[in-house]
Amino acid sequence: MSADLSERRRLILKLVVLEYIETSMPVASDLLVRKYSLKASSATVRNELAALEELGYLTHFHTSAGRVPTDTGYRFFVENLMDWMPLSANEQRTIRHQFYQVRTELDQWIQLAGAVLARTAQNASVVTPPRAYQARFKHIELIAIHDTTVLMVLVLHDGTIRQQTLTLESSYPQDELSRLASRINDRVHDEPISRIEEINAQAPQPTGTGELERSVVELVVKAMRQLEEQFNSDIHSDGLMEILSQPEFSQVERVRRMVEILQGGKGLHPLIAQALASNTGVQVVIGGEHGRDEMREYSVVLSRYGVDGNVAGVLGIIGPTRMAYPRTISAVRYISVVMSDLLTDLYGEKT
Repeated sequence: MSADLSERRRLILKLVVLEYIETSMPVASDLLVRKYSLKASSATVRNELAALEELGYLTHFHTSAGRVPTDTGYRFFVENLMDWMPLSANEQRTIRHQFYQVRTELDQWIQLAGAVLARTAQNASVVTPPRAYQARFKHIELIAIHDTTVLMVLVLHDGTIRQQTLTLESSYPQDELSRLASRINDRVHDEPISRIEEINAQAPQPTGTGELERSVVELVVKAMRQLEEQFNSDIHSDGLMEILSQPEFSQVERVRRMVEILQGGKGLHPLIAQALASNTGVQVVIGGEHGRDEMREYSVVLSRYGVDGNVAGVLGIIGPTRMAYPRTISAVRYISVVMSDLLTDLYGEKT
């Protein structure tokens, strides 16, 4: 589709996006010609706006209105037309200084990142705490408690400990339980959920204690998956006042939906999991690209931060599709670097 865009159409699309982001008002041809001194008549610009609408980059609310960008228009702007806009040196120094003051308090990093992101982007922020973004098995212990009751102690690579009591069909002596735990530790040490499931599926048909071993591994997988889900749901948000100051939230129903998203994480969890699994830098998801009805009116800009092989979290911004993408992307990128630098001091080489 981009092959249909001449230089003039690209310029006009860029100006429409920038103007609409700034004013939240539909953009007319007369305004573009007058404000940006375009070397074209209003009639010519009007024809180009119509062509851009035909191509799916723009739309309009009613017949006499100016144009506004579509999700496709915003996407083309972000990928092809947007000017890089780094935070000013003064802003960077201020942010660095704020984090330096709380450098020994991990919980303060999360709160500060959320506050700085919201203030800088003038939208709501989301931050997850740094954890091992993919649960990895370290070892288990099986401890006989009484008759057929066994305590399973699961330890993950990041130090997380999960305890669970098991009721077995038969009693097993402690030495046999210890040997069974040792076999499991040898088979799946340092493996993620997907690999543990694969190993368990490829194991020979179980007999005797092999059946118990397979059952224990299945419980390990279930516990690890629950821990991953809990981690993904642990989202700190800030900036409710900033986002509600946007004109898109003049309707009570939209305010209610946004509060639900921020408080419950609805629609955000899949995006956070995707960002955690990615190492491609800042990710931008616009409107209908979410594929979820509750998110179709919003854009989300996310970035993973952390130390490769140790811990990672996600931070970003959620706001209306009429978002100041250049500044938002710069803020998310810069603060993810700051957070990664802080974690580097604790764990080593950053991502």
